[in-house]
Amino acid sequence: MRRSTLLALFFSLWTLVAAPLGFANGIYESVRGDVKAAVGAAAPVSVAANQRFAPGTTILTGPGAQAIMRFDDGHAVVLNENTEFRVNQYSFDQAKPQDDHIALQIFKGALRSVSGAIASRSRQAFALIAPQATIGVRGTDFMIALVNPAYLQVLQGTISASNVAGAASFSTGATAAVESATVLAGAIPASALPPSVATTFSNLGSVAVSAVGAGAATGAATGGITAGMVAAGVAVVGVAAAASSSNDNNQTTTTVTTSPH
Repeated sequence: MRRSTLLALFFSLWTLVAAPLGFANGIYESVRGDVKAAVGAAAPVSVAANQRFAPGTTILTGPGAQAIMRFDDGHAVVLNENTEFRVNQYSFDQAKPQDDHIALQIFKGALRSVSGAIASRSRQAFALIAPQATIGVRGTDFMIALVNPAYLQVLQGTISASNVAGAASFSTGATAAVESATVLAGAIPASALPPSVATTFSNLGSVAVSAVGAGAATGAATGGITAGMVAAGVAVVGVAAAASSSNDNNQTTTTVTTSPH
């Protein structure tokens, strides 16, 4: 059986087994339109609300589509249409803040990010990688749109945009642009946004993103393989091994990459 077929089978079985047992890092809280996801090199498959996702998953939204993803710590990501996004790394244990880590990556499109417990208690633990800069947060609600350059808008809190040119910070109400990975991010008036980006930010900003407490997304804030998982998911574990997925100390991680997609 080809590796891509194994990965596709793994993703399907993972969804079936993980959903009832809570073995994942978050759920698709809301799905509208054509939203697909893929693990590793597997072919993308359609997802639906209340299905679970884990690190290593790439999500793609089609024209007119939207997805709201909710992580175990309450962090929410709203994906706009025509967006490609990946969960590179995620680790959350409510009792071990020193192990917190969330690394996300956007390749194209636009999204809104609303901080959960991880960014609130350890801002260094969060990173959103974009082609032009890496975004850090301080208990934040912000939006990003990639149209070359990248545009940013902060609804609440403070963000930092870092690249080889340095780091720049922007607080509530700020709008910014990052021309490239070699140019420092700079503030711009909201009126300078391209009409398409202004519309995108308006749409994303109007999405009602409820405040969810840590662990409420999946009821499994500390993760872990349960006896039920072992009994019901032997096939999943086998396929996961064949697909070179990792699960170290009950936490799944993948390598963060900053290379262009």
